[in-house]
Amino acid sequence: MKCFLAVDIGASSGRHIVGYVENGRMKMQEIYRFPNGMKMQDGRLCWDIDGLFREVLAGMKKCREQGYTPDTMGIDTWGVDFVLLDGSSRRLGPAVGYRDSRTKGMEEKVYQTIPEEALYRRTGIQRQPFNTIYQLMAVKEQEPGLLEKAEALLLIPDYLHFLLTGRKATEYTNATTTQLLDAPSGDWDRELIAMLGYPETMFQEICRPGTVLGPLQEEIRREVGFDCQIVLPATHDTGSAVLAMPCREETGLYISSGTWSLMGTEVREAVLTEEARKANLTNEGGYDGRFRLLKNIMGLWMIQSLRHEDGDVYDFAWVCREAEKNRDFPSRVDVNDDIFLAPESMKEAVKLYCRRTGQPVPETTGELAAVIYQSLAVCYAKTAEEIEAVSGRRFACIHIIGGGANADYLSRITASASGRTVSAGPTEATAIGNLTVQMTAAGIFRDLAEARACVRESFPIRTFEP
Repeated sequence: MKCFLAVDIGASSGRHIVGYVENGRMKMQEIYRFPNGMKMQDGRLCWDIDGLFREVLAGMKKCREQGYTPDTMGIDTWGVDFVLLDGSSRRLGPAVGYRDSRTKGMEEKVYQTIPEEALYRRTGIQRQPFNTIYQLMAVKEQEPGLLEKAEALLLIPDYLHFLLTGRKATEYTNATTTQLLDAPSGDWDRELIAMLGYPETMFQEICRPGTVLGPLQEEIRREVGFDCQIVLPATHDTGSAVLAMPCREETGLYISSGTWSLMGTEVREAVLTEEARKANLTNEGGYDGRFRLLKNIMGLWMIQSLRHEDGDVYDFAWVCREAEKNRDFPSRVDVNDDIFLAPESMKEAVKLYCRRTGQPVPETTGELAAVIYQSLAVCYAKTAEEIEAVSGRRFACIHIIGGGANADYLSRITASASGRTVSAGPTEATAIGNLTVQMTAAGIFRDLAEARACVRESFPIRTFEP
């Protein structure tokens, strides 16, 4: 029986999941799980990229130990972050994370070269202070020597794939998060890159999901005990998650709910209008030549932060129950306000926002959670209307996929706030989407529609009416 390995690495954890199709249904088995997170290194918030690669190899060894030899494997992660390599493929500096403060003021530096409106018309990517375009400006301004030495730029999953295969390439869906791709052509905007003074030669070939990157390097084969082909999934985790949306129609409205909430729909052509820019919608690359017209919303990062401040002594189900008990607490916050991006204390950030806006200040964890969950639901409802206005479509259902689909309370209040049916599940959407691309490349599915039909039959989906 053919099996496939998805390595899904998020901001707080990673896991290895083996998948296969049996009797027309997709089956998955979690093999290995490991922690992840940014840590201070030389004054910067960084990822332990060497540690992540050790965990990738450790999980592959666990596959062999448990009797699985995958035909193919692929890695997905978050977007925008990268490493620079010199001419000998040695890493230049650490893998700085997107929550680091180095990009403060870099948007204005970029806009001195190209106005924000013109940048959107070229790339279709929403303004986010941590996008690669601004991170590179920070490197140029603060550590110019690194750019002078750089021979290659690889996004995080591309770098991990390079370590496995020895081949440098940049997967399309993640590449779009750099804000350096020409949206219509789907290739690097070389003119824009030159305008900004970034070395053009360090940008690698763009490869689409489903591309066979190659076999494991010999030393990797010896270490893990097997060989397999690396097949590029949609390496941006949201790009993979959206593939698992169990919609019957060609396109639907989704919320990929996790640390971030990515809310959007699929379109065949990038929407590069001024209306879309003002709504801060983005056109990230998708599978099969599609675009993910979506908005980044702060998401469950805020709830995760509450738990961490209390020592993670309670689970998410307890937080939901406490939020529901305090559902009548009236205050609301703008979940996309920069104050919530990386505060020292999420509790104090929520309280400060409420004080500044003249609203009652939440004190207990339940009150704080109620404010956050209700504010997310309000934001989802508003974003749905924005997407409908820009896309010219009407959506009767919102598909919540990813870990946040487990939060029944959030699904219920989203249905109420938006006036739309909410379909919640599957929860393992990113891993399912990763596996879907590999299985399609192997000929198990003919196309995305057949794969999504399999997802509907294979995983539990819960429905909430407004």
